[in-house]
Amino acid sequence: MEHPVLWHFTFSHFAEKVRWALDFKRIPHVRRALLPGPHYPLVFWMTGQPTLPVLSIDGETIADSTRIIAALEGRWPDPPLYPTEPADRQRAVDLEEFFDEELGHYLRRFLMYHGFEAPDSTARGAAFFTSGRGPAARLFFRSLFPGIQAFLRWRFDINSETGEVARTKIAAAFDRIEAELQPSGYLVGDRFSVADLTAAALLAPLVAPPGYPVAAPILGPAGEFRDALAARVAFRWVGEMYRRHRGTSAEVRGPAAVQRARPLHSLPR
Repeated sequence: MEHPVLWHFTFSHFAEKVRWALDFKRIPHVRRALLPGPHYPLVFWMTGQPTLPVLSIDGETIADSTRIIAALEGRWPDPPLYPTEPADRQRAVDLEEFFDEELGHYLRRFLMYHGFEAPDSTARGAAFFTSGRGPAARLFFRSLFPGIQAFLRWRFDINSETGEVARTKIAAAFDRIEAELQPSGYLVGDRFSVADLTAAALLAPLVAPPGYPVAAPILGPAGEFRDALAARVAFRWVGEMYRRHRGTSAEVRGPAAVQRARPLHSLPR
């Protein structure tokens, strides 16, 4: 059986959601980090849509973090991310959907807006988006960054008004976490589930807990907002979820990864 291949952005919190699920279940897998912008032709060819993460598994190519985790749960049910009790399971997937739609997209917009407004946005943005790559990639991406930044502003509707809406959405997500927390310290029942994983992973770029691979540069008004949130229960809870459950990577590296990863020409369209 070939190892699953995860196509992702290193810095992406939606990719972190999938990486965490793979690692939590101890699923050996190969990771292929792409650069935003140049990734478009490949990802369109693979899936017919432009977004990551994408998982290639058992001859199937799956886009969207929620669908990927559902596929992993079906193939590797232990340890589970979905509660066994039907009512708890529904609550967990409802919370996953809430944090995907009402937090993940807005946090991305908030960080981009404030990052793009910084005086040194080109240098910081190029460093952030090329995290883990060498100086040549960083220099190349820096030359493209003004155009990529303009495209991202259009693609994600990034402006002062939507940036302020995003701020309120993030605060509301903190409220939701604190309202939903059970005596166990988890959002559903007495054990870690997809609800906890999703909320913690999607907040990771803001909280920057140990174990998250890339810390976003959060300066100016965004930094002041983060500092104001740092005393919140939900902020500390993200760090606790990482401490308890993030664990070690199940990524396959070296010759085994080269041997097991499917070549591009064999990927399904």
